[in-house]
Amino acid sequence: AKYHRIAARRGANRASMAVGRTILEIIYYLLTRKEPYKELGADYWDRQREAKIVRQTVKKLEGLGYEVKLEKMGA
Repeated sequence: AKYHRIAARRGANRASMAVGRTILEIIYYLLTRKEPYKELGADYWDRQREAKIVRQTVKKLEGLGYEVKLEKMGA
């Protein structure tokens, strides 16, 4: 995702360098703190901003002419 965001406005070469730098920063952080790497998951940021996603989705549906009633489902 980071690569595509940067490549869209700065080009592929800069995007590759930015992603490489980010990977090196992560490696440095993990090695200096002697912590194991923990994958947060593909939907980590979606879970972090769930309320924003709900608002955006409701707004899109209302823009298309739907009436939206939200009810939280039990898990």
